[in-house]
Amino acid sequence: MLLLAAIWGASFVSIRIALDEVGPMTAVAHRVGWAALALWGVVALMRLPVPRDPRVWLAFLGMGLLNNVIPFGLMAWGQLHIESGLTSILNAATAIFGVIMAAVFFADERITMRKAVGVCLGFAGVATAIGLENLRAFDLRSLAQLAVLGGTMSYALASVWARKKLSGQPPQVAAAGMVTGATVIILPLTWVLEGPISLDLHPRTMLAIGYYAIVATALAYLLYYRVLAMAGSGNLMLVTLLIPPFAIVLGAVMLNETLRPAAYGGFALLALGLLVLDGRIWHLFTRRAR
Repeated sequence: MLLLAAIWGASFVSIRIALDEVGPMTAVAHRVGWAALALWGVVALMRLPVPRDPRVWLAFLGMGLLNNVIPFGLMAWGQLHIESGLTSILNAATAIFGVIMAAVFFADERITMRKAVGVCLGFAGVATAIGLENLRAFDLRSLAQLAVLGGTMSYALASVWARKKLSGQPPQVAAAGMVTGATVIILPLTWVLEGPISLDLHPRTMLAIGYYAIVATALAYLLYYRVLAMAGSGNLMLVTLLIPPFAIVLGAVMLNETLRPAAYGGFALLALGLLVLDGRIWHLFTRRAR
């Protein structure tokens, strides 16, 4: 879990480095394109069957749109205007929106008192991190923070889509199919919006792209499913709490970023909300109360 958090925490910094030379759409195209090649290589080595049903490939397209193209694109654009550490803090709201989307789409995921408290704490954390007074100005920085939150909502919808459309697929095949679907969508969009994709880039940019595409996407997806099998979804949700410290420290060291005190307060409230959603602290508190 710590390794996965460190990998994803560093991805925010590496993406910001790449954005010094390439546009947000191009950054995403590199991310999903190279990750797709790497993951299909893993599928071939493991000799896993490749789906032939067109409905499965349509599901991959939908998953690539919701879990890659929309959130990666919105967050990459957002990072042009806000710090990497703040992006990682707002990214932690994914679990909060995930609870809401699950309750909307699945009858067995109703909102309990515990979930309601966790969601309210999470929203309070988001509001604190953004600073509601900043939304009144509604400048590029405010819009960037809302874009990152839009990405987290897309992640939450992706989890619903995966449960409805991709159950039964081996995780390695599902990951490879998803980033392939994302590549099919993002390449023409990038060509139209930012022009042809070039590999004539500064070595620093190429290293950043290599890291976030191969390590923080392809390898991280494989590690994610491994941790999921070992620790369960409840424990895996706590990885979200471990990502921002890595991103904040690396952003400060490598990019000289500094965050407002409100961002740390917001993260504390978000973390408390996620711990309540996790359930163990809540159950311990209610048992002692009884």
